[in-house]
Amino acid sequence: MAQREEDEIAVIESFLPRQMSDDEIAAAVKSAIAETGAAGVKDMGRVMAVLREAHAGVIDLARAGAIVKQLLG
Repeated sequence: MAQREEDEIAVIESFLPRQMSDDEIAAAVKSAIAETGAAGVKDMGRVMAVLREAHAGVIDLARAGAIVKQLLG
C-alpha cells in the first residue's frame, strides 16, 4: 500500500513545476534586493513582492523569506 502511494506521489510530482534550489533562491533574492534597492528588513515586503511576481509557482516563499531576512538583517 505504501509503495502504491509513493508511485502516485511520483506521478503527481511529474506534473508540477520544478521548484528552485536553495542556490537559485539565493541568487533570485540577491537580484530582487538589487532591483528594489532594499537596505534593511523594513524593505522585506518589496523584495518578497518582486520574488512572488517573478517566480510564481517555482519558489518556496518561506525559504526565500528566511534568506531575505538573513541578507537584510
